Amino acid sequence: MSPHLSRRSLLALTAAAPLAAAASSPAVADTRTVIGGDLLARPGAQARGTSALPARLTAQAWLLADWESGEVLAAYRAHERLAPASTLKMLFADTVLAKFPRTDRHTVTAADLADIPEGSSLVGIQPGTTYTVEQLWQGVFLRSGNDAVHVLAAMNGGIAKTVAEMQARAADLQALDTHVVSPDGYDHPGQVSSAYDLTLFARHGLKNADFRGYCGTRTADFPAGGKRTFQIQNTDRLLTGSWGLKTYDGMIGVKNGYTSHAGNTFTGAAVRGGRTLLVTVMHPAAGANAVYEESAALLDWGFAQGGAARAVGVLVDPLSEGGARAAGPAGQRATGTGGPTGASVAADAGPSTGRLLEGAGLTAALLAGGAWALRRRARARRAATAAAGTARGGLGRPAGPGAPGRPADPEGRVLAAQEPDTRGRHRR
Repeated sequence: MSPHLSRRSLLALTAAAPLAAAASSPAVADTRTVIGGDLLARPGAQARGTSALPARLTAQAWLLADWESGEVLAAYRAHERLAPASTLKMLFADTVLAKFPRTDRHTVTAADLADIPEGSSLVGIQPGTTYTVEQLWQGVFLRSGNDAVHVLAAMNGGIAKTVAEMQARAADLQALDTHVVSPDGYDHPGQVSSAYDLTLFARHGLKNADFRGYCGTRTADFPAGGKRTFQIQNTDRLLTGSWGLKTYDGMIGVKNGYTSHAGNTFTGAAVRGGRTLLVTVMHPAAGANAVYEESAALLDWGFAQGGAARAVGVLVDPLSEGGARAAGPAGQRATGTGGPTGASVAADAGPSTGRLLEGAGLTAALLAGGAWALRRRARARRAATAAAGTARGGLGRPAGPGAPGRPADPEGRVLAAQEPDTRGRHRR
């Protein structure tokens, strides 16, 4: 996908400029309570009154929680801001899913598919073909199709409107680590979330029967034009059992993701003995299956604990559902490092001024000013992060290069052009 933002995405970025500025500012000491509980701000893995956590967990951040009670059973860097990849589509669904009955029909136009980033994962939507809302959501959940996301966003009034509504929904859910730039989760500068926030999105979404049904669907027949169809499969490997993995017993969804910057991300839910657990794993060290293997290990650990695990935090309730407003600040740094890892530095970097200065008059002036402010804050962030990295012995990955055009693999993941990463091998 092109590293440049479309005009429609640019409108959303402009509207969210204050949030982007906050996301890229240096860390400031804050004594208020961390959202979800103070233990979630401590460095290292957090778990109490239980047996040892699974060995060889390599993810940069993860969280395990009880879906019904909201108790966080174990966590590591729960509020670390990282690129979310397609797991951000859970927030898109939380925002848009209830707006259109699943039997509604929509004939796709070329305009609906405009500005889809190059190299996006696609389900194969064609202009001139009519789809039901149900089929479009199957394209989102099963194949992580950015084309399906863009069509639904167009039905919702456009990309900018949808992004603004997603940001408002994140605020209502008290997901204050999340900054939305595009509804599809692609690697746009400044697009970040956290293991805590992604778990909030899943918990809220699973209360909706349609959300739960879509994320748990393994295969579906998808329109190919005329009366023809083709089969699409869910890319969640723990749900379907593929690529050398077995189906996880009790798995009911939710969403996986991958980009070269985000690496592999996954939020899953499984039920055993009447108990439903949620797990989010972000950015494991290596291996396409690692995000699933580490998720399965955490779920196994959680189910094995029964009631022995004492909560280290809680998933807060939405404000619109009577939840108490959390005292933690937006943009909180909960890793004890004084700033985000190298991966989130890249995500927080300011946008390219070459594209931002398209247009004329007031829009150009506003965007130029915003870009200057973001570059200034990004320089301060990099300096703070470099100092923090030295202090903590080099933890965190160096930021990678920008996001060039990318082909998609059979899983529907977005792949970068071949370029060496910091471990001396090629990214995939």
